[in-house]
Amino acid sequence: MEVGPGKPMGELLRRYWHPFAAATELEDTATKPVRLLGEDLTLYKDLSGNFGLIDRHCPHRRADLSYGFVEECGLRCNYHGWLFDHNGDCTQQPYEDTIDAGGKLRKQVKVKAYKVAAHAGLLWAYMGPDPVPLVPNYEPFTWENGFAQIVFSDIPCNWFQCQENSIDPVHFEWMHDNWSLRLKGDEGPYAAKHLEVDFSEFEHGFTYHRVREGADKENPLWTIGRVCLWPYALFTGGHFEWRVPVDDENTLSVGWFFNRVPKEREPYLQDRVPYWVSPIKDEKTGRWISSHIINQDIIGWVGQGTFAERSQENLGLSDRGIAMIRKRFFDDMDALENNSNSDPKSVIRDERENQRIDLPIVGKENFIEGFSEKELNDASPDAAARRVSSRNFPFHFGQPEEVRRAYEEAMGFKMEDRPESDMKN
Repeated sequence: MEVGPGKPMGELLRRYWHPFAAATELEDTATKPVRLLGEDLTLYKDLSGNFGLIDRHCPHRRADLSYGFVEECGLRCNYHGWLFDHNGDCTQQPYEDTIDAGGKLRKQVKVKAYKVAAHAGLLWAYMGPDPVPLVPNYEPFTWENGFAQIVFSDIPCNWFQCQENSIDPVHFEWMHDNWSLRLKGDEGPYAAKHLEVDFSEFEHGFTYHRVREGADKENPLWTIGRVCLWPYALFTGGHFEWRVPVDDENTLSVGWFFNRVPKEREPYLQDRVPYWVSPIKDEKTGRWISSHIINQDIIGWVGQGTFAERSQENLGLSDRGIAMIRKRFFDDMDALENNSNSDPKSVIRDERENQRIDLPIVGKENFIEGFSEKELNDASPDAAARRVSSRNFPFHFGQPEEVRRAYEEAMGFKMEDRPESDMKN
């Protein structure tokens, strides 16, 4: 699935907003080199607080603009001082402007520039044609009294094999439950088996549904299900996982995680959303890290190679969802090729709809109403998942101490030091 300019999938994905950075990344530095959809760019925040995303290279002598410095409005090249605003217009050429007050050359120069929006602590980029759609305001972004954090990982493989994982329910049983059991040195008993899975499409993606041993079709994991969010995310209620295409061979994993504080600590207002980068390889052994949920997923993705060789696959009955999302992408690429003005799936333009985009959420009332400290401290088997979800961070390896401390301060209790792999069901 090639994502560069002019490629069918690249043109399709350029119709969407892409979460690619955290707003807090530019607190200590004004610029950041970025590679997104196969393009080398520079992200910056100028002295007026405006974000810009422009070509990596200055059109004068091709200097690296990520080493430039910001002004009141725009980014100035550190080589010869040419200044560019967030629209890509060259607003100053110091020497040339001295010699030619009319700015003949300056008016002819422009760099590639893309729109940037800050939302939910994330920075989003739009790299497609006008008219620009709305940045999706998913319901969790409207929740109050919660602590959010953003986690990045750099994945050395194509984005699409990462996204196919988002509609693969059976892998939870084996990659997370059973493998975690074996990683701890236990040989059994294995986790409850999947008895039935199903898949359906809705406006903003697809859902997968499951019945495992010990459950029935009254279970919300069957009646509501989990969300394969369009075009390249997994959403399970308390967090999003975007698989953002860097280029054809690399993916940026972007996670947004939400935990509601105990009722006794409300009202709570988070003044900044922290971010951190999760390592995926053990520097000492050179092996992939396998202790946390998404780290385990990553092993499944990169294990397929830089590009999954799908001609060698043997899809099973549980893979119907994968076939469905492949077909939807091809259908949308065909439709866009036939009519470049058509909107693909889940492009948002209705402002009323975007006031809050509701998604299927198992246990939605818990995110809205919250729990008391007593309920979060309950050690009974029925409350085990609730305690685990609030007491540790099982998704990514390497949570920094400062983020852990900020979380503990928000929640009012200490985290526990054990990764759990039964949270992402």
